[in-house]
Amino acid sequence: MRWTRILAFVASCASLSACATSPAPQLQAASAQATALPTITGTAPAAARMPVTILISIDGFRPDYLTRGVTPNLSRLARDGVTGPMHPSFPSKTFPNHYTLVTGRRPDHNGIVANSMEDSSRPGETFTMATDDPFWWNAAEPLWVTADKAGLRTATMFWPGSNVAFGGTLTKDGDDGHKQVIGGTRPDDWAQFNQAIDNVQRVNGVLDWLRRPADIRPVFVTLYFDTVDSAGHETGPDGAKTIAAVAEVDARIGQLVTGLAAIGQPANLVIVADHGMAATSSARTIALDTIADPKEYRVLASGPYAALEATPGHAAALEKRLFVKRDHLQCWRKADIPARFAYGKNPRVPPYLCLADDGWLVQASAPKKAETGGNHGYDNLAPDMTALFIANGPAFGSGRTIPAFDNVDIQPLVAAVLGIDPGTTDGSDATWRLARR
Repeated sequence: MRWTRILAFVASCASLSACATSPAPQLQAASAQATALPTITGTAPAAARMPVTILISIDGFRPDYLTRGVTPNLSRLARDGVTGPMHPSFPSKTFPNHYTLVTGRRPDHNGIVANSMEDSSRPGETFTMATDDPFWWNAAEPLWVTADKAGLRTATMFWPGSNVAFGGTLTKDGDDGHKQVIGGTRPDDWAQFNQAIDNVQRVNGVLDWLRRPADIRPVFVTLYFDTVDSAGHETGPDGAKTIAAVAEVDARIGQLVTGLAAIGQPANLVIVADHGMAATSSARTIALDTIADPKEYRVLASGPYAALEATPGHAAALEKRLFVKRDHLQCWRKADIPARFAYGKNPRVPPYLCLADDGWLVQASAPKKAETGGNHGYDNLAPDMTALFIANGPAFGSGRTIPAFDNVDIQPLVAAVLGIDPGTTDGSDATWRLARR
C-alpha cells in the first residue's frame, strides 16, 4: 500500500518520545540480537498488569516471507504460538481489508470497497486514502469503538480509519471557512499516519503508551508497518529490497517484545497482513483502450482489476466489447460478479469489474516503458494474496498451525481476547476456538 503522506502527526505525538529516536540499527545486528528474546509474558512486575492486546498489521506480508531466513522473531512467535494462512477479502486492497480486519465486515458491508471510490450521494467527491470524513466510514463499527463502549481504553499507532471520528458528521464550511467534525468516537490515543515516522519510532510510541499508569494505559492497541508493502510494490515479492524490509520489520517486532518484557507487560499479540503480493511486469499488461473506445467508459480504478462506468448512451456498446472471452481477463456487470467474492451489492461498487489473472495488470493504455514490481488486488483466494497470521500470548495455544480462514474472523477473535461482544460481524468464532489456549 502507498499511503498519501499526510503531514500532521497529531493527537498523541506529545506523549510519543519516540518521535526523536535514532534510525533503525543494521539488519544483521538486529537479527543477531533477536535470537535471544525474552517471552512476552513478562516477569515479576507483570503480576500487577493485565495483558494488553496488540493488533499488528505488516502491510503486504506474505506468509512465505517467514521462510526467507530473515525473520527470527516472527518465526519464533509463530512456532511458539498459533499460525495459519489467512485469506483477505475481495478486493485484496489495503483500505478495504484493514477495515474488514477491525470491523469483521467484508468491504461490501463495511463501505470501504476500494482504496479510491465514489458515492452517488456525494457527486463530485472521491474517497482517497487521506479521507477522514466519517460519512465514508460510518457503515461498520471498528474494534476501538466497540472496546470504548465496553469501557476499555484504546490506542492506535496508525490504522486505516483510526483517525476518523466514527459516527460523527463533517460540517459544511462555517463563517471562518473551516470544516469540523461534530460528534463521533476516536481511540483514546491515536496518531495521524505519516510515513516519516519510522518503524523504530512507531514501536517506541506504543511502548511509551504502555509505560503509563494503569488508569491511562491502553488495553487494546494497534500498530501498523507499511514498509514491506512499499518495497514489494517497487521490487516484487522476491526483490532484495523487499527481503530487507521483511528483516527490518522483524527486528521491530523483536524490539517490541523486548520492550514489553522490560516493563513487565504481558501481551497478546495478533500479527496480521491485509493481503499478499504478486510479481508483476509491464509485459503482462492488458490495455483497456485496445478493448473498447475510451469514449465509451470512465476508469475508476485500474491495476490488478479495473472498475469502469459507461459514459452516457454507451452502456450497450461497452458491454458488447467487455463481455468477450479473452486471455487473462474476465469482466462482469456488477450484479454478475461471482458470489464467492461477496462483492458487488454495495452502491459504491462501480457498474463493471474486470479482474486480471494473478500477476497481470489491466491499465487504461499500454505502458510506455518496461517495468517490473509487485501488486495486489487480485482474486482473494489466489495463493500470492494469502496474508500472514500469527497469534502469541497468554490467551493463545502454543505450537499450533490452523487451517486457512477468512480475515473476517480476526475481529471476533480480538473481541474474544478482550472479553467484549463483537456485535454484528461477517466472521465467526471458529478461528478463535482453534487458536485459544
